[in-house]
Amino acid sequence: IKNTLTALCGGVDGARWRERRQLHLTLRFIGEVDGAMARDIDDVLHQIRMPAFSLTLRRTGFFNERKLARVLWAGVENDKPLRKLRGKIQHGLGAIGLEPEHRRYHPHVTLARLDGIDPMEAEGYAARYSEYTSPPFMVDRFCLFSSHLARQGAIYTVESEYALDQPSVSSIAAIAASENPK
Repeated sequence: IKNTLTALCGGVDGARWRERRQLHLTLRFIGEVDGAMARDIDDVLHQIRMPAFSLTLRRTGFFNERKLARVLWAGVENDKPLRKLRGKIQHGLGAIGLEPEHRRYHPHVTLARLDGIDPMEAEGYAARYSEYTSPPFMVDRFCLFSSHLARQGAIYTVESEYALDQPSVSSIAAIAASENPK
């Protein structure tokens, strides 16, 4: 999937394209925390139970800020299970005192950051790749990342991984049937 996404990275002047290693789908931004809170977060995330699920990335778009395009992204099709996982994470983090995120959640993979370009140029990019669709992929785990900013962009480090439950045979058949409606 990351290879198909990096193939989309180009063609917009001034864009700071994400490298393959930087591509990810954010469930919840936490911010800076101390060691004790980091351990509590890790404990909460280890307790989350949910079956693995299938996702497909579909189409590209952009986010505006103050009438200028700031981010180019690839979107998520049928994000219901992803939103359910995010809800469990939000609930667990709220239980240990972390404020919920107040921004509307729009699941996406950031492809490029922009220094504020004319939205018409971003619309041209989004139109060029409006038919983009990734192959379906199984989400069988989620990760806690730390990041720090470097001159070449954010450097992400996996701090911990949390496995999702393996789906039953009947739910695998249901996922396969929903991906191949014939």
